Amino acid sequence: MMKILQTIADLSAASGGPSTCTYDLLEALQRTDVEAKLVTLASNDDLGANKPWVTFLGNDAYTSVALSKNMARYLRAFDVDLIHTNGLWLYTNHISAKVAREKGIPFVLTPHGMLIENAIKRQYFKKWPLLKLWFDRDIAGAACLHATCKAEAEYIRKFGYKGPVAVIPNPMPSVQWMDEITECHNTKRIGFLGRFHPVKRIDILIEAWRMLGEKTMGAELVLIGGGKPSYETYLYELAAQCKHGKVVFCGFMNGKEKFQELASLSALCLVSIFENFGMTVTEALSVGTPVIANLTTPWADLNEYGCGWWIDATAEQIAVAIEAALGLTDVEREAMAKRGKQLVERKYTAQRVAEMMAELYRWIGGEQVEVPKFVYLDRIDN
Repeated sequence: MMKILQTIADLSAASGGPSTCTYDLLEALQRTDVEAKLVTLASNDDLGANKPWVTFLGNDAYTSVALSKNMARYLRAFDVDLIHTNGLWLYTNHISAKVAREKGIPFVLTPHGMLIENAIKRQYFKKWPLLKLWFDRDIAGAACLHATCKAEAEYIRKFGYKGPVAVIPNPMPSVQWMDEITECHNTKRIGFLGRFHPVKRIDILIEAWRMLGEKTMGAELVLIGGGKPSYETYLYELAAQCKHGKVVFCGFMNGKEKFQELASLSALCLVSIFENFGMTVTEALSVGTPVIANLTTPWADLNEYGCGWWIDATAEQIAVAIEAALGLTDVEREAMAKRGKQLVERKYTAQRVAEMMAELYRWIGGEQVEVPKFVYLDRIDN
């Protein structure tokens, strides 16, 4: 049985996608034929608590790149067949690659969208020295890079990585209390779930809501999450300009409370500048909520499966999609809900994703000769 060690600097539900999808993948990997463990420096909540496959090191991270003697010491002492790190730009990611080279074992990197062109451009003056000092070599030497969609894989190729790229989606976990989630649609509600940041274009969503005017009477725009106080204040000011439908700020939600809120929505909106995946989409679909998503997100499935709207998310087109979602009959909504759940079950369950990752590990480790169908050795085929 292959021994796999995944690393991530911080494991916290409040940190968003990289933490939660890494946790969900490791949880599902426990039911495969690989032995997978996770090591992290810190957690700000109970994500991963009491899990025997998670090791929380004493958080001795310092400087902006989170240098850590504890992480270096642990990795050098741990006997493993393959190291797989999550994220980029931090010491945890670099030392994972460095120790793999020292041990002569394969190294896998999941950048979680951090090699997308727009992401690299943000604070490039800080990232360029790190690329030259550490990450150009670390990335080039990886046995495989893991992308969550083909669009992200194409950006990885554009960055210059020439090795294998595995396209494996983020997992949608199965939780014991999911059957307790009830779909309540007494009030028509359109929602957003995620980090409050300009790249998420919440301001454009609010503008679309305002443009609908009286068509939002009796309905709510529900914004779930949080961000920097200055940006939240800006969003509050925009929301105050909406004279008809209410705009409700709910704060951060997680676990059962989050899924119950998602189940109450008429539609969830993901209108970001770009998303390498978008976990909120599978979360919403899993509880029967249709999704409105930007063409810059990898969600053509919404149109193909008839469980949402994949659109050019201008304010005008978002408004059109919201109006369509608010106007669904009960029969139409139930049909979309069923198709959305079927899509998640077919393609995005945690166990299906974990089996794909286990197959990737076996191939990299030489236990499987045939190249997995989701691995691209050259160009990314669409």
